[in-house]
Amino acid sequence: MMDNYAIADQFSLLAKLMDIHGDNPFKSKSYASAAFNIEKLPVQLSDTPAEKIASLKGIGDSSAKKIVEMLETGKLQQLDDLIAKTPAGILEMMQIKGLGPKKISTIWKEMGIENMGELLYACGENRLLLYKGFGEKTQESVRQSINFFMHNKGHFLYAEIEEFAFQAETIFQEQFPEYRSCLTGEIGRQLNIITKLEILTTAPKNEVQDLLERQEFQNITTEDSIITATTSGGIQIAIQLSSEDNFIARKFSGSCSDLFLEIFKKSTGFSEDKNYASEEEIFQQSKLHFIAPNRREDPEIISVALLGPLEPVIEPGDIKGIIHSHSNWSDGLHTIEIMARACIEKGYEYLVISDHSRSAFYANGLSAERIAEQHLYIDELNSKLAPFRIFKSIECDILTDGSLDYSDDILNSFDLVIASVHSNLKMTEEKAMQRLLKAISHPAVTILGHMTGRLLLSRPGYPLDHKMIIDACAEHMVVIEINAHPRRLDLDWSWIPYAMEKGCLLSIDPDAHAVEGYDDCRYGVISAQKGGLTKAANLSSFTRVELENYLTERRSAVRN
Repeated sequence: MMDNYAIADQFSLLAKLMDIHGDNPFKSKSYASAAFNIEKLPVQLSDTPAEKIASLKGIGDSSAKKIVEMLETGKLQQLDDLIAKTPAGILEMMQIKGLGPKKISTIWKEMGIENMGELLYACGENRLLLYKGFGEKTQESVRQSINFFMHNKGHFLYAEIEEFAFQAETIFQEQFPEYRSCLTGEIGRQLNIITKLEILTTAPKNEVQDLLERQEFQNITTEDSIITATTSGGIQIAIQLSSEDNFIARKFSGSCSDLFLEIFKKSTGFSEDKNYASEEEIFQQSKLHFIAPNRREDPEIISVALLGPLEPVIEPGDIKGIIHSHSNWSDGLHTIEIMARACIEKGYEYLVISDHSRSAFYANGLSAERIAEQHLYIDELNSKLAPFRIFKSIECDILTDGSLDYSDDILNSFDLVIASVHSNLKMTEEKAMQRLLKAISHPAVTILGHMTGRLLLSRPGYPLDHKMIIDACAEHMVVIEINAHPRRLDLDWSWIPYAMEKGCLLSIDPDAHAVEGYDDCRYGVISAQKGGLTKAANLSSFTRVELENYLTERRSAVRN
């Protein structure tokens, strides 16, 4: 059964395609409006009687009929018809940032361009400048976005592919119970971005090929001891065939980065031709303490493991509270009370509400008057929900010049302030550094949110001198966020060791816009484990009392 998000996506796509094809603009606007309103509904449409759907706010008769059609058939015929007469390359262009339906219509109908390659070539010839709505900056932005899109095509976020990966592993283990099979490669190392799934198995080649054919995999090819295939969703799979004798050795080597494996071999004499009983035995024979697969990236860790056991890394259960969350006061889905009660149900001790600041007008950012109202509301909830506590916070925009979005008096009314960049992202490194360093030096800033502004597979972060930013955060007692949203995971795990070395606190925060977003903490933990983050170095692992004490001590320290 389709949920509200899936239905809203269908309406949003329908509206965009109607605009591209030049269909009735009033109807396309109504469908776009329906998409927006459906996402905000407090109830699932699948649970609503069909005759009552049209009476819901922002729906109407025409949209209601289409909703019923989707719920009953699982599809929308009008949308399918539009997709059928739209070139595949035009559909791809809809994923390019900066290309709205009107611009795509011009590219297709007036320029005669139907795919990414042609559009990229046209940018190189400055052809876009000949058309209304395309300036030099727009053309360059389109060119960069296409390059970025084409580079990452066929890549997936770990969160997008994890469930499928474990299902594939289970299928192999169930189909070949007398043989050994396991995930290896990028998914085994829990990389943020996965380019292909790798499964190691001792099952015979012909039986593996038969299984892939039965599972309707595509483009099945065999070369030496590797069988490759593609799923209908575009996921590439590489099946590594192994003998029983060297299964463990190949499992180990497949779970290491190339550089880690190269140094490990030189340091220990490890060989894939040897027969090992377990990965632990490999480390024992090498006189090293065990290194988990998700930390076999930087070879420097080998020298650490030579001296003693690695310090235990953070686990999902170590998260004691939700820091960085948005309610329906700005662009979140749920009320603060619903979000707080969801925290209590999940065993968390506190919630840090950090709605958007006033400059984020697109996200219904809070005015000074609304902040005062929200704080009174939070006081009432805290009286009702104690000992659970809701901390008063704000995700305060760092403005272009590095100043913050409110006066000091307003900033000091919060328990803590998360400072983030949301606008004017196309900065030089010099500009980005000036902007962030000025904000970090402000005594009201408690946490630096999603440091680089990156969106994995969609937008690279702005250029920064990471060491200088981390040094500044350490100097000014500013916590660095590890934004746990699977599309951010920002700060990147590779900078965690340096931050810990400098004594900088980090904080795994979900940036939740609904209670379901709390579960993203797990992906933040997975990423943080790669960098060796410990429970003690993570702010969201503090208990409620520990967080209260920390904020009090920090406030006193930065004011003196």
